[in-house]
Amino acid sequence: MDISEVFPEECLAHIISFTSPRDACRSALVTRNFQLAADSDAVWKGFLPPNYAEIISSAPASSSSKLADLSKKELYFHHCNNPILINDGIMSFALEKHGGKKCYMIGARALYIIWGDVPSYWTWKSLPDESRFAEVAELRYVWWLEVGGRIDVKILSPKTTYAAYLVFKLTDSTSGFDEKLVELSVHFEGSAGEEKLHVFLVVPPGHDMPPQPRERSDGWMEVEMGEFFYDDEDAGSVVASLKEVDNYTTKNGLIIEGIEFRPKEGR
Repeated sequence: MDISEVFPEECLAHIISFTSPRDACRSALVTRNFQLAADSDAVWKGFLPPNYAEIISSAPASSSSKLADLSKKELYFHHCNNPILINDGIMSFALEKHGGKKCYMIGARALYIIWGDVPSYWTWKSLPDESRFAEVAELRYVWWLEVGGRIDVKILSPKTTYAAYLVFKLTDSTSGFDEKLVELSVHFEGSAGEEKLHVFLVVPPGHDMPPQPRERSDGWMEVEMGEFFYDDEDAGSVVASLKEVDNYTTKNGLIIEGIEFRPKEGR
């Protein structure tokens, strides 16, 4: 006997809601009754963050109106594939596809960039066909490079290992980043321990030590800055930073879109 004929759709939906988005999609392939239950709003509402409505309340009205007619399943996958701008456009929100964990990117305008307001050192430009944000920061010429981003851990998904990623591009005239390693770090603000990574943003020939920058699906590059575990009892902020402070090496041609905090792959 087909189990889906024994239990009503509401009961099946309740059972499926205790699984995962991946399992719900698999369940929809079993029978027509399973499909109706697995695709229901009752199931997918549970896969969206509990404070979902609060998160998107700061999105532009144009974005919110486009979401109004979507089912909860459509909303889920929309946010997996289409980050939306929040907090006056200086931050973006998305969902991790397999588990529905929250992902945030802090745009360049919300980062601490030393001398970022000095036109001879940094310039701010619009890349509407390439960036989700209104502006990105392009490095013109510095000796001392220091960039940092801060996020309140309370907005993240609890019981999750996160990593921070510098999201960037390089211009054709980039220099200095294949000569010196940059220092990357991620730590809870005020904590004593701080693990540091040292990487080349432009990888010299023959260098194959991880971590290394890699190309993203959106056309930007990223490099992992470090990771941390967020327990729902934690409070405060996590700080991710980039430094290269050798005053004998000039650097230019780095374009920063932001710093992204998302669940560590496979964790």
